[in-house]
Amino acid sequence: MARSTSKTQADHQHAIAYVRVSTSGQAEDGVSLDAQRSKIAAWCEVMGYELVQTFADEGISGHSMEKRAGLQAAIDAVCACGGVLVVYSLSRLARNTRETLELGERLAKAGADLVSLSEKIDTTSAAGKMVFRMLAVLAEFERDQVSERTTMALQYKKAQGEKLGGRAPYGMQHAADGIHLEEHAAEQAVIAIARDLHQAGLSSRKIATRLAEQGMYSRNGSVFAPSAILAMVG
Repeated sequence: MARSTSKTQADHQHAIAYVRVSTSGQAEDGVSLDAQRSKIAAWCEVMGYELVQTFADEGISGHSMEKRAGLQAAIDAVCACGGVLVVYSLSRLARNTRETLELGERLAKAGADLVSLSEKIDTTSAAGKMVFRMLAVLAEFERDQVSERTTMALQYKKAQGEKLGGRAPYGMQHAADGIHLEEHAAEQAVIAIARDLHQAGLSSRKIATRLAEQGMYSRNGSVFAPSAILAMVG
């Protein structure tokens, strides 16, 4: 009995896969490139898509989409064929909501779609598009709330004449006004790798060891403590 396909699937038969691991060790301890490929291939088989090409980035963290040659090639390919870009997880794709939304808009303009297996996001349908946008909005709202609470607390301290001392949380730095916090690019890159390893199932101690092996240490030059790792990935 032939598999039936929806109108959307009939319009977009081609699928482009993108897979990524942040470190070479993750291929053994985490969701390896082969495991990601296998899950994507299985989805394509069930949903009736032809997996025409797979692009990969190995040993590259998720802090910059532009610096990942495999991802850029995958985006170009799916935009050219008007198919579906399939990833195992959004964490393989972008590091924040803004990048995810920008990618979604770029694909939509090219008549292409996005599927993320872990989050069960599928923009080939109207419902899938709605879920994608809702998740993005909620994530952005949560980030704005954290920033707002931090700003209000610092403003209150300043109004009370308190010295705004202390160090900014790892991954952040004080802005020029002494009140607001802004991202510290280099530390955010370390956090991105730590989160990837955490998602792969590594313990806090193993994550700290992996970071040290790659020359990544805490601000005082020592191996990250397990509590510091938990703060990064929490």
